[in-house]
Amino acid sequence: MYLVESKGGAIACMLLALLSLGTWPAVLTLLERRGRLPQHTYLDYSITNLLAAIIIAFTFGQIGSTKPDSPNFITQLAQDNWPSVMFAMAGGIVLSLGNLSTQYAWALVGLSVTEVITSSITVVIGSTLNYFLDDKINKAEILFPGVACFLIAVCLGSAVHRSNADDNKAKLRDFETAKQEASGPSTEIGTNSSKDLETNVTTKPKEGTARFLIELENTRAIKVFGKRKIIGLAITFFAGLCFSLFSPAFNLATNDQWNRLKQGVPKLVVYTAFFYFSVSCFIIALILNVVFLYYPVLGLPKSSFKAYLNDWNGRYWAFLAGFLCGFGNGLQLMGGQAAGYAAADSVQALPLVSTFWGVVLFGEYRRSSRKTYLLLFCMLFMFISAVAVLMASSGHRK
Repeated sequence: MYLVESKGGAIACMLLALLSLGTWPAVLTLLERRGRLPQHTYLDYSITNLLAAIIIAFTFGQIGSTKPDSPNFITQLAQDNWPSVMFAMAGGIVLSLGNLSTQYAWALVGLSVTEVITSSITVVIGSTLNYFLDDKINKAEILFPGVACFLIAVCLGSAVHRSNADDNKAKLRDFETAKQEASGPSTEIGTNSSKDLETNVTTKPKEGTARFLIELENTRAIKVFGKRKIIGLAITFFAGLCFSLFSPAFNLATNDQWNRLKQGVPKLVVYTAFFYFSVSCFIIALILNVVFLYYPVLGLPKSSFKAYLNDWNGRYWAFLAGFLCGFGNGLQLMGGQAAGYAAADSVQALPLVSTFWGVVLFGEYRRSSRKTYLLLFCMLFMFISAVAVLMASSGHRK
């Protein structure tokens, strides 16, 4: 069994996890914006997410010879370690609920803001719990200032969302005004905003314009116009709460701080725990999404399992997202086993990556006000500070 034993190796795992966990939400968001039903996408994603855990277990979990205190993956499957297995599976359940919820929150609240809020809740609650579960191996004088940085970033992220929402409302209002003032076929409205509105419908709308927002609403699977913002925010906060609990549950599974295992039974190694964790994550995702096929939420159209099997539009992208998330979670937990799970929660700075993809792929914040750009810069700067501080707090598990 391969174990990350150095602080440098743990930080490398966390950085790779940060990239992977910040990218897969962008892939699912892309599919939703192209009109693919989220139930179909999440079922595909869940398959490769589980497959990633199996690959990790049978490779890293089987490297080298087995030892009494750190058995290989297959050896540990037959041991009497069900209390720890239950903690691992509980972590998988809450993570699955959180991931499923965010798929809807990305559409209602936006990719960047959703990731900011959920990640910050995860750090504030999850890192605090992990700090005490890890017997305070992280440096408190560094860890908690990092948590404070995330709280500041939450405030800035919320301000970005409000400012950008105001910008979009202004664009749509100007668009409607221009339509009302326009007479005849002429598109010369005589204002600067009319150029951005692109009233010539034969051209592709530029990102950030009112026509772009309207066409996006027409093509996407989850319709957002007219829906109350409180619904999206409630889903987002629920997801953040779920995310904040999965890492402490995994911590208990691998370190048995509450002494639930029988004497002489070795603790779950990270690969075995991750396997059980991913199995429960898959089962919950399968059950809920099959239900949502026939009883959809948020006004989505009904589907069926047969329709899902025949829907190959974007399936390979969903498979890629599952691999990215699966390997990202595995790397985070491998790093956390060595450096402490509180420090491993630094990967919750993934909004850095998600915001990058949101701007590049989806045109978020295009043609926004200077105020929005300034707030966006401050938010990203604070997230960079937060991830650096949390990584600096990492200790070494004895």
